[in-house]
Amino acid sequence: MVKDSASLRNELRRIDGAGYKAYKGIRGEYRFPSYTLTIDHIQGDPFASPSRIRVLFPIKNALFPEEFLDSNLKQIALSDFIGRKFKRGIYQFGRGIRGTGRGGLIWIEAGGQKILARSSVVIVGGNIEVRFRVGLPARGRRILGQEAISIFFTELPRIISFALIYDKREYNYIKNFVELFVDVAFLRDMLSEKGLVSFIGNDSLLPRKSGVSDLPLSRDEAVLFKSPESLKVEFSLPSGKRICGMGIPKGVTLIVGGGFHGKSTLLRAIELGIYTHIPGDGREYVVTDPRAVKIRAEDGRNIEKVDISSFINNLPMGRPTIDFTTTFASGSTSQAANIAEAMEIGTRVLLIDEDTSATNFMIRDFRMQKLVKKEKEPITPFLDRVRELYEKYEISTVLVLGGSGDYLDKADTVIMMDEYFPRDVTDKAKNIVNLYPLNRDIEPINPLKNPMSRIPLSSGFNFLKGRKIKIDNKGEDIIVIGQETIELDKVEQIVDHTQTKAIAYIIYYLVKSGIINNYRTMKEVMDIIDVTLEKDGIDIFSPFSYPIGDMSSVRKYEVAAAINRLRTLKIKQKEVI
Repeated sequence: MVKDSASLRNELRRIDGAGYKAYKGIRGEYRFPSYTLTIDHIQGDPFASPSRIRVLFPIKNALFPEEFLDSNLKQIALSDFIGRKFKRGIYQFGRGIRGTGRGGLIWIEAGGQKILARSSVVIVGGNIEVRFRVGLPARGRRILGQEAISIFFTELPRIISFALIYDKREYNYIKNFVELFVDVAFLRDMLSEKGLVSFIGNDSLLPRKSGVSDLPLSRDEAVLFKSPESLKVEFSLPSGKRICGMGIPKGVTLIVGGGFHGKSTLLRAIELGIYTHIPGDGREYVVTDPRAVKIRAEDGRNIEKVDISSFINNLPMGRPTIDFTTTFASGSTSQAANIAEAMEIGTRVLLIDEDTSATNFMIRDFRMQKLVKKEKEPITPFLDRVRELYEKYEISTVLVLGGSGDYLDKADTVIMMDEYFPRDVTDKAKNIVNLYPLNRDIEPINPLKNPMSRIPLSSGFNFLKGRKIKIDNKGEDIIVIGQETIELDKVEQIVDHTQTKAIAYIIYYLVKSGIINNYRTMKEVMDIIDVTLEKDGIDIFSPFSYPIGDMSSVRKYEVAAAINRLRTLKIKQKEVI
């Protein structure tokens, strides 16, 4: 039953000074003059995670122009914008923490440099629904009722009015924000049609302030990106704009150059081109095939029955690699597994940096071939598979290299970063190949094969069978489910802790709903995630009886990566026909 807002004020007055548990009585729905406020969850004490609150604000009262609402893409972008403005409103009108613990805290997940489909703000059923958290104030464990009244009747109404009612002065900025999201989605869809795996717009600002900051370097300090003429591509966008920049073709592309000339910076921008960046980020028009997966070595990771035999075979003591299992992988076995797992889910682009790769996995040169004969070397280096990946399975590779010229023989395109400017040196590389042919031996290897499909077994998720399971994340890098911890710090295309939270809840959903059922393959399970997200949105994965605001959209590749790193995982294989 929806109560009048006056009843909330009266109840807060009544429980002023009472024990903290008395806050439980304010849970419910309240009708304010221009919106409905719902208190879904009350924290257990002042130090606990803040209470969960929702506001439903009618779209017609928000007064946003229809041009910002007439497609799903535009609604996602507008929702992201509103969440960011709500957060600004908190800083402007909220009084901050007061009393004990987190009392007085108002918090919304509003994101950083990426525009994501977030659960914190959604447009649904004729309403803008905002989900946020409030630390209910107390001194010690005694309720500060008047402070709570200030939050609900002074601070929140100002924040809501500021964020949810259209301000005509922001028309141009909102228009740019929404159009950018639509334009980039269009560009991403056009890549395959144009035979590209990535596009980097001219005048993009790729470098960041530091290795631990996602903010752009100052334009006064940065070199803006300019495409070489031979790789220049132009697009007409839905907004009417024309954008010109460098297209990276399908096939095998090498990014070469001296140290500190911008190779890894370019690759980092490409790997994050699966997302749309906010206006002013500098990477707004860096767009990458959404099926691109960053691959690296990952010493120590768990591997469960992964077919790495195309890369590593004939191990000592006859140990099989068609169903390779280890609790502590080496650099080479982890990199091989990462590729096989990405292939299993359906990647079409591998992104690899020599600096984060296992050297023995990437290359085996002439001298080493002479010293260690093939029959004593179980590794088939990536060098000998990279062309086969594209020619047999249409999996392109973008590879950053600084010290291995042997890959020049395999490349379709070679881009040299020269003082942060890209140069197309493909013809020069081919001339070098002709002048200085490889003296490597051509070693006999078995044909590259699609890795065997794997079926996740429900017995590997027995830790989820209890009634109350704690599900949490620690930033972007760690998921905690019950007693199990999944480390994701080497899964480099996760960019927001709300994605990590979503992955944790998705895993829980997959088990509880019976989607993981001892019959579906990993790919089938991941494809169901895609369909479910498209049909029902991310709210479907909330483990609670109410929607929550701390999830955001995530790809099936990162969900699969998390499951594959679960140390309790159990797998049976199903051969691909």
